[in-house]
This record gives sequence, C-alpha cells and structure tokens, in this order.
Amino acid sequence: MTSPATTAPYPLTWLYAPGDRPRVVAKALASGADIVIVDLEDAVVPHRKDYARAATADLLSEPEHPVPVHVRVNALGSPPAAKDLEALAARPGLSGLRLPKVTSAEQIIHLAQTTPPTAPGTLPLHALLESALGIERAHAIASAHPSLHGISLGEADLRADLGVRGDAGLDWSRSRVVVAARAAGLPPPSQSIHPDIRDLEGLVASCAHGRTLGFLGRAAIHPRQLPVIERAYLPTQEELEQAETIIKAAATGDGAQALQDGTFIDAAVVAAAHRTLSLARRR
Repeated sequence: MTSPATTAPYPLTWLYAPGDRPRVVAKALASGADIVIVDLEDAVVPHRKDYARAATADLLSEPEHPVPVHVRVNALGSPPAAKDLEALAARPGLSGLRLPKVTSAEQIIHLAQTTPPTAPGTLPLHALLESALGIERAHAIASAHPSLHGISLGEADLRADLGVRGDAGLDWSRSRVVVAARAAGLPPPSQSIHPDIRDLEGLVASCAHGRTLGFLGRAAIHPRQLPVIERAYLPTQEELEQAETIIKAAATGDGAQALQDGTFIDAAVVAAAHRTLSLARRR
C-alpha cells in the first residue's frame, strides 16, 4: 500500500473519477494510474455535491490506498469549496488538493495558511490555471508558497475564455505554464485531459505534441487512456541510450564537455538524463 505522502518520482498518469460514484473511484484506484483525482467539481452536478463530499470523506478516512488520492475541490472562494476543505483537508488518506480556476498567488497563500494544523507543509497543493488571468499570473502562482507542488492547465475552460479555435490556439498558454513551472522550480506540468475517450490515435498524437512542449504525463478520464499516455511519455530506447552516454561521460569528465555527436554536457543536461533513466525504470 502507498502512504498518503508517497508518489512516483515522476507521475505520468493522473486519473479523474467522479466523487459521487464510489464504485468508479474504487475501479480508478485499481486501474494502474499513478495518482487518482477524486473530482468534486465539474464531474458532479450541484444536487450531488453533498453526497460526493461525504463519500470522499469516508474514502479518505482510511490512511492508505493502492495509489495516492488527490481531490479536486470546487472553485476556491465558493461555498462548496469551503465545505470541501473543511470536510477533507485533515483526512489521513488525502495526498493532495487540486485547486481549480486559480487566478492569483494570494489564493494559494491563503489556502496554505488556513488549512487544518495537520496539513500545512505536508499536504501538496496543485493549481489549475483555466483563464486568461490565471495564465498571465502563472509564475506568481507557481512560486506563491512551498506547499504548491505543481501547476497545470484546465483547457476546456481556458479555451472558452480565450475563444480560440483548434488545438494550436492553446499552444502559447501551454508553453507559458511549462516555463512558469520550471522557473519556479516545480516539476514539468502534466497535460490536460483528452476528452474523447474513444480517440486513442488522437490521444497518441496529442501526447507526442505535449512532449515537444515540455509536459510530463497527462490527466485522463478513463482507464483505457492510461497505457497510451504512459507509452507516450516513457523514453524511447534511443533516448535511454543517449541518457546513459551522457551520465557516463559526465562521471569521467571535468566540467562541461561535448560528446562526439555534438551534444553539450552541463549540469542541466545531466539532470535531464537522470530524469530519463528514472522514467525508464517504470518499464
């Protein structure tokens, strides 16, 4: 079993499950996802919010689960969000809070400072940026507080807010979030969901594009998407061999140097090579 604070070094798959469907949550926990996100927000209609919250509180009363369990609460500042936080933040089985529609650093700071005494410093927060304002303030949000462990996009709401058409219309925002996360010392963001669970070919192509932009892993809404995402983000044999070559060269050389293929080796390149090897160990 996995303790609440434990996650894979580089989670690749984050599976959403609606909080008002405990059987679906149970299946998600057994799906092989790295992290399960119990959703109290978009996946739950208003008249089911109280039931979803109670069912999730019951789940999180148990301190251990097969994988870490995060909860996406309702939009910060709303009455449902206040109820979510009061009911869930100190539960022993909660591994993290996913915060939708974040638009300011102050929201993160306030939440980090007002959660129950058992949570500050131990309960990871993860901000979802879903509006133009959130994107503009991405770095301020990403660097707001040590309890913030990651940022990512909520692309459906962002697409509506920006009025963009086509997938390429979000690429600037995607790159902005990747840069903001890394500048703040956070892990690379995970991609937003691919909403068509039948379109696995489209998911493959979208994940490949996400890798080129600097994302690492992806949120999913159905277990059938998980192996596609994992395969897309695991290093290829060529990438693995290159990483091994870089690490060996760095171990025997002095300072920055170049390989025969022209690859320049410095601390950042070596760190990326170690990340590649860490990902490869998941195979």
